Amino acid sequence: MAKVLAVCTSANKGVRKKPAETVELRVGHGIVGDAHAGDWHRQVSLLAQESIDKMVALGLDVQAGDFAENITTRGIDLVILPIGCRLKVGGALLEVTQIGKECHTRCAIFYQAGDCVMPKEGIFARVLEAGQVQAGNEIEILL
Repeated sequence: MAKVLAVCTSANKGVRKKPAETVELRVGHGIVGDAHAGDWHRQVSLLAQESIDKMVALGLDVQAGDFAENITTRGIDLVILPIGCRLKVGGALLEVTQIGKECHTRCAIFYQAGDCVMPKEGIFARVLEAGQVQAGNEIEILL
């Protein structure tokens, strides 16, 4: 069963996000109070704990939010989800809009490990239905 392990936000772009108890997702916006929210296709970012564990295996001391992801998941293979796939996450409905991203500038994680999982294994979504999300929420795939 796929679950949310953590929800994270930051006030600025380009920094690690901090875990929050709960986040509010708004239609056409993303996570209220997060720097990446706005009227675009990458309103919410998701990264699997399994991806973070790959970086831990390389010797990095990293955890949820350190790759600037909003929602850290477990038990779902995010990168195989097709664009347009819908996910029920807690009280919100998301639509996958992008798999991976181009890394324009090497982040601190890249310089520490020589690699970063977010550009290859992170996914992005837009909010179709508002709701609250918190750690422990189930994730349902609604292809």
